[in-house]
Amino acid sequence: MNQEYILSPARQLTDAEQALVWHKPSTHKASEEERRICAEVKRNWNRGEMKIANILLEGDAGSGKTQLAKALSANFGLPYTKVTCFADMDKSDIIGAILPVISSERLEKLESADRAALKALYESDGFQSAAGVLTDVLGITPEQAALKMKQLLKLAAENSDGEAVEYRFYPSEIVRAYQMGYVLEIQEPNVIRDAAVLMALNSALELDGSINLPTEIVRRHPDFIAVITTNRSYAGARPLNEALRDRVQHSEKMDLPTKEVMMERAMAKTARANAIKGVAGMRSYFYWADAVAGGASVKESLYHKVIYKITTDSEEIKLLEDALVSHGLTASLEEVEALVKKNGILKP
Repeated sequence: MNQEYILSPARQLTDAEQALVWHKPSTHKASEEERRICAEVKRNWNRGEMKIANILLEGDAGSGKTQLAKALSANFGLPYTKVTCFADMDKSDIIGAILPVISSERLEKLESADRAALKALYESDGFQSAAGVLTDVLGITPEQAALKMKQLLKLAAENSDGEAVEYRFYPSEIVRAYQMGYVLEIQEPNVIRDAAVLMALNSALELDGSINLPTEIVRRHPDFIAVITTNRSYAGARPLNEALRDRVQHSEKMDLPTKEVMMERAMAKTARANAIKGVAGMRSYFYWADAVAGGASVKESLYHKVIYKITTDSEEIKLLEDALVSHGLTASLEEVEALVKKNGILKP
């Protein structure tokens, strides 16, 4: 951890919070954007209205937005968490939900998945959000967890008729990060359709903002940092809400990497242009480079680590192969192959 950028050196994190602080892998290289943001946030951290605590990263898929958001967690010494927005988000996805606690007798009569989900919620210690609990227990996506929470609310209400029941409030991941002072990555808020949801988010992002919960008013933790990441090319995305953009104190245009991922980018663009639906991102590149470093054939392992992840359709594979040739990358592959055979190692 780079002590140069620690924002609250006197703050003591719990063990659970410390586990959420991102640790940079050995492959991580600090970008110009990372250094610039860290320096700006640190410089303005105690300057009142000039404080930088809402950051916008806008760029194509694979440009490193999430990696940068995690790097800020490591540099600032703050826990990292994220929320992925979706079109049908409602206010309960922003603030959380109140859930009745039904009796154990009624609970045992429910379907096994619903019973397991409710038990996990009832036994949770509040450190995780409701969506986080359901994601872990049921192995579902955050979007599916949001829908499941609404189903559980209805189910619990139906099974508590005529009984005196206890009600518990389960905060959203946004509220948890907001209240506890984490780095929160808000992914793709520009896909949200409901204006009321965006208004609730806008209010929360005020530097002196608050969130009105059913049980209390939560004030923004002084360490809370919102990192908004957007990609305008996503289906269903629209320009970022002006009010939300106005609450950002620092923004970065994230460009795609160049030299080291030139081949991957050329292939990805060809895949998109020809409606090839598969995806091979930076992770695929790292696995490919690692395979080559371990002695695998440069060209052969490319298929197993990258191309076959994108598609196994013979016509689409031919399109990708043609892209390699047209961009002069096939020749580069052959040069790398020869270098590896000569030296026995993969040079950076």
